[in-house]
Amino acid sequence: MVSRIMASPFLFFTFAIACPLFLFMFQSQAAPNLGVGRVKASKIDSQKVNLSVYYDTLSLNCSSFIVRNLARVFDQDLITILNLRLVPWGNAHFNKSTNATVCQRGPDECKLSTLEACVIDVFHDVNKQFALIYCFEFLAIEGRQNDWKTCFNSLGLPQKSVLDCYSSGNGTKLERKYSNETVKLNPPPRFVPWVLVNNQPIRNDYANFALHVCNAYKGRNMPKACQSLPPS
Repeated sequence: MVSRIMASPFLFFTFAIACPLFLFMFQSQAAPNLGVGRVKASKIDSQKVNLSVYYDTLSLNCSSFIVRNLARVFDQDLITILNLRLVPWGNAHFNKSTNATVCQRGPDECKLSTLEACVIDVFHDVNKQFALIYCFEFLAIEGRQNDWKTCFNSLGLPQKSVLDCYSSGNGTKLERKYSNETVKLNPPPRFVPWVLVNNQPIRNDYANFALHVCNAYKGRNMPKACQSLPPS
């Protein structure tokens, strides 16, 4: 699956054309049942399902999951019943002797992870968060992760606050928090992406996260995304 994405210049060209409309698509699909025109990442609803994704930013499995699967949270109002939380840390670790972050795929992965941590911290709107991270991860699949700045222009989003977060070291502090959180997971992640629904890992079935989210939802207003799924 991933190799076909990387080998397809047509797919990248399609994304380049569609990117300016991407954020609008998220906003228009996520808003209808909220009454406020957007979905807030920090909004807490006791009936909503918590969907947490622990991932490496340059893992092809993770990038493909985000681009091909996780983007479906914005289909048929699924986003209205869940709190989406992205944790860009995965298999990274801190070298205590050098006080530096070590990432499985080298410095580029560390940089992208910190940038995505800053995106999550700066943009409280889950639509904007995900649109940028989707764009970053799409470029990563194409081997063009160093072109991440183009995502801000394509989506019409300001980059200064994210760059300030990164250059000030705040992004590194955010990553340390993600590290501590990941280490405390029980059971510990066995691979990435490691997906949790209401704090319970769904392990190898992460591609079918929507089914797990719908089964866990206890609210009355079931979105169309759940109505079209097979029974549990």
